[in-house]
Amino acid sequence: MGKKFVEEFEVALKSDSDIPMTDYETFSNKELLDQLRNKIIEGLIDKHLKDTTMTSLAIREEVDEAMEGYDLSIVERSYLYNLIDNEVNGYGPLTELLEDKDITEIMVNGKDEVYIELEGKIIKDESVSFINDEHIVRTIQRLIQPLGRTIDTTNPMVDARLQDGSRLNAVLPPLSLRGPVLTIRKFKSELANIDDFLRNGALTPYMARFLEACVKAKLNILICGGTGAGKTTLLNILSSFIGASERIVTIEDAAELTLKQSHVIPLETRSANYEGEGEVTIRDLVINSLRMRPDRIVVGEVRGEEAFDMLQAMNTGHEGSLTTMHANGPSDALNRLETMVLMAGMEIPVRAIREYIKDAIDIVVQIERLSDGRRRVTSICEVTGMTEGVVTLKEIFAFHKQGLTENLEVKGEFILEPGIPKVYDRMKAMGISDLTDIFGE
Repeated sequence: MGKKFVEEFEVALKSDSDIPMTDYETFSNKELLDQLRNKIIEGLIDKHLKDTTMTSLAIREEVDEAMEGYDLSIVERSYLYNLIDNEVNGYGPLTELLEDKDITEIMVNGKDEVYIELEGKIIKDESVSFINDEHIVRTIQRLIQPLGRTIDTTNPMVDARLQDGSRLNAVLPPLSLRGPVLTIRKFKSELANIDDFLRNGALTPYMARFLEACVKAKLNILICGGTGAGKTTLLNILSSFIGASERIVTIEDAAELTLKQSHVIPLETRSANYEGEGEVTIRDLVINSLRMRPDRIVVGEVRGEEAFDMLQAMNTGHEGSLTTMHANGPSDALNRLETMVLMAGMEIPVRAIREYIKDAIDIVVQIERLSDGRRRVTSICEVTGMTEGVVTLKEIFAFHKQGLTENLEVKGEFILEPGIPKVYDRMKAMGISDLTDIFGE
């Protein structure tokens, strides 16, 4: 729970300090508590926001006055005090969701529609609600104010990184047809490592060793998957295998990568100002990174015309680069790359673009969030060349789904496809010879 917002509250509640806060769902008069919460917020908080000279004692008196005449237990009074504390010193109804380390995503679709992602599953949180749309907007403004950002009807969309590294996106009417919409992807202070992936069954030890070898052999790797599949997490894990002596330039829209190496140059894009000036895009940063003598370029996500510059970098000596993109599978990822290059406006024949892709990308890794919420590396492919003008892929590892259990968990097994990958020769040339138990000599 949040800290009490005035010392007087701590005194008032000293007698019940050892009583745990009861879960909202266990209260018998939840409707009354919601009404009181709304009454206090609409009166007290609005007044407090306009009158910054209002004392803590005055705030407490108004809260006590709002509860006067109602037969509330000590725990229920504590619950209401805590809600007001969250409004004054925190982020309103979202305060405790933001503090919960197990929650990975918060989605506000409306005043009574708050969803969270917990252990890979999206559930509706019935205990959290807002008074109205204005309450949602005020909470968004509270979140982005320290960042020097604003959101209103003239600037109805904001994409920002919060002070703890979490990613915030908010959209207001008229862009949103159902009122204010807020999405927060929580930042994890302790990002997953390869051992976490192994414990969770996201891949096998053979696959983990192969991917580590790919990074150390300086193969160019493209990670693809859907929203929330774990692309950035996997990118962070693979980046950890880069040598400590190498100079790494990371490029992201919102900084999420936390590389442990000492020689890392993180770059982040910048949105345009109110006059529409000052924007710095992923493409700008990729082009600039080539002048920074990088050993590796790690791009958080390619989604547009910067794909051409990324491929150029991979083709001109910057081996071992890594990036992610949204795609439904390895083949779809290569097709999308082709489309992105065309978006750059370059007058290049399609066959030449495919040659670029074939020469630039060595490994494509697909990661998915399955229907049971668990994440799996479902495919690791290598680019083998071109056949009849089409870039060809060969699968090395795959996860074969085999249905659902009684608990609706996805059954399946990881398969090592027959044959020795072409990239294995490059690995051995780089001195990586500890994969003989997987592929043989």
